[in-house]
Amino acid sequence: MKDGRDIPPVQANLGEVCFGGKKMYSIVEREDTIRIPAEYIREGQSLVDHIDSLANDAFEGRFDVDENYTVLTFDHKPVGRGKIIHGDGAIYQAVRFKALLFNMENNEVVDGYVSDVSEYGAFVRIGPVEALLHKSQILDEPIQVNMGIRRIEGAQSGKHIEEGSHVRSRVVSKAINQNDPRASKIGLNCKMDGLGAAGWITEND
Repeated sequence: MKDGRDIPPVQANLGEVCFGGKKMYSIVEREDTIRIPAEYIREGQSLVDHIDSLANDAFEGRFDVDENYTVLTFDHKPVGRGKIIHGDGAIYQAVRFKALLFNMENNEVVDGYVSDVSEYGAFVRIGPVEALLHKSQILDEPIQVNMGIRRIEGAQSGKHIEEGSHVRSRVVSKAINQNDPRASKIGLNCKMDGLGAAGWITEND
């Protein structure tokens, strides 16, 4: 089952972690370039000593062109000699590394937990990212938001979600911002059969 709290264990063979035939997590090998500032270039020090931290800062917590989110990178190795750009003073070094990627597809059903409640809906934590479950996408009835106890409740059924609630929902929209990952917007819906808070699904069953 897709767990909204934990990253699944990395397999020893660096294969892909699959859920229901889909790959939410995968490990791939990549090559990219990092900038090593001049202050890291000192006599008697190896640039390799700085590659791990600089590569982590450069590549982790970002979306790529295929909308994969890089959770972490490891096993960084320099490729060839770095290049110095005139007037910059830094070294630009090609690095080969392994990356743990996270991805959600449109219309995919995902499990997560409510990390925050606002006037316009609930933020749901799914793996390393947060998505918005707008209050209009929760129940087919009027919704009441009680910010005092941070709860969203159906006015007729009394069904509710609150901080910490585990919910199953469907991804209905994605607007990924590669330049500013925090500005990315992922929209959810849990009004369909088989979706919603864990207690609702049990009741329906």
